[in-house]
Amino acid sequence: PRAAGFVARISDADARIRANLELARDQILWADPRADAGVRHAMVRRAEAALLADAFRGRTAPVKALLLDQRIVAGLGNIYVCEALHLAGIAPGRAAGRIALPRLERLVAAVRAVLVAAIAAGGSTLRDYARPDGELGYFAKEWRVYGREGQSCACGAPVRRRTENGRSTFWCSVCQR
Repeated sequence: PRAAGFVARISDADARIRANLELARDQILWADPRADAGVRHAMVRRAEAALLADAFRGRTAPVKALLLDQRIVAGLGNIYVCEALHLAGIAPGRAAGRIALPRLERLVAAVRAVLVAAIAAGGSTLRDYARPDGELGYFAKEWRVYGREGQSCACGAPVRRRTENGRSTFWCSVCQR
């Protein structure tokens, strides 16, 4: 299989906007919480969980809300966050600042696994979405919790759903703590 990537360094002369961006196979863009004002994205290899721990430290907001915050993690959407939290066994309403580093390491691995699986399946098709080539995304067939309210989780418990700020959250109260 072919793998492609690039490295780009973008710098604004007046320093209002600066970004260091590296795209590489099997890596995720994480916003660097240590960066100063403005949106900054840093591609990191082994420090993702530590960056999340820094971003979450002292925060009582639900982990799902912070994962959807593009200033913390770049590019994660509702479906992929629900799926990654389930895979990592973390309840979406858990206070982000109370998640221990080993669980954050599992979360980072789960985010990566969900994104890799979604890309391999061509993404998720919702209502009128199609890929640029007109094909449908088939990751929806692999959803463990998203869109499965009332259906059985792999553990046998029913998948639950709640709506906050117009967004649905799907989770298993047995698998996710």
